[in-house]
Amino acid sequence: MGNGTNVDNGIPKSYRDALLSIYTIVLVGGTISMSLMINIIKSNVRSVTTTAVLNLIVVHFVFLLTVPFRLYFYAVGEWHLGPNFCKVVSAMIHAHMYLAFVFYVIILVIRYLSFFRRFNQVEFYRRLHALGASAAVWGIMLIVVVPLTAVKYGSFTDNNTTTNDNQCFNFGRIFDEKHTVAVLNYIICALIIVVTLALACCQVWILGCVYRTHRAMIFSQQEFWAQIKSLCFMLVIIVCFVPYNVFRIYYVSNYNVSLQLKNEFALAVTTFSCFDMLTFIGRGSFRPCDTTCCLS
Repeated sequence: MGNGTNVDNGIPKSYRDALLSIYTIVLVGGTISMSLMINIIKSNVRSVTTTAVLNLIVVHFVFLLTVPFRLYFYAVGEWHLGPNFCKVVSAMIHAHMYLAFVFYVIILVIRYLSFFRRFNQVEFYRRLHALGASAAVWGIMLIVVVPLTAVKYGSFTDNNTTTNDNQCFNFGRIFDEKHTVAVLNYIICALIIVVTLALACCQVWILGCVYRTHRAMIFSQQEFWAQIKSLCFMLVIIVCFVPYNVFRIYYVSNYNVSLQLKNEFALAVTTFSCFDMLTFIGRGSFRPCDTTCCLS
């Protein structure tokens, strides 16, 4: 997808410090978030929502494994781990965003369907079906991401950038050289923005319906707090993913070194989605309910 990771020693110190701070916060906070939510494994794993949340935890965990290497690069200013591993680390942040987005959409769509059809929760018939559905989503993403990573990453570098083992590749030039890659980025960004807008409108409509139904008693209704959980996931998408994808459309259209640095910063902001599990923490301050209740 063209990461645009620039590991040249000329990266302004302000950018390096900012990126170091962001990734440090994400690594620590994301790890704590997942640790506090690990008890979800004890809940109903046949629930579609629970399965999606478990997959989210795995997505965050796999991504967080690569964060120390990003911290290493921004602290040292050079890459000494080889170009192939650089490709993996660079690609993982995109894979994390897209996989997380897919599972957010699954969670929200299931919760919206449960509201409109008055299901308590949507379940797979067997645990094996849940495993198969998860494998299908991961498989599709790997089929798309791995070939693009192997073929495109490092294919192009800036004219004045020397490729060596101390650098990760500069992918920005690929947008000028390969218009199909630029078009693919436009399509993906537009799709994420449109889907987010549709989900946001649906969420607002549902909250309006809940308010009209309960009005003065709304804060005592479990249905309301269940929708607040959905709203939290919706806000994670809006805050973490939408700004980056809006900016990326401009970045792909007007690539330059200055925008590349801004793209790296915007991309780093998407990793704050690792805090999403905190939406299930402190639920007692809203209304007492167990994990299964909050997920269904």
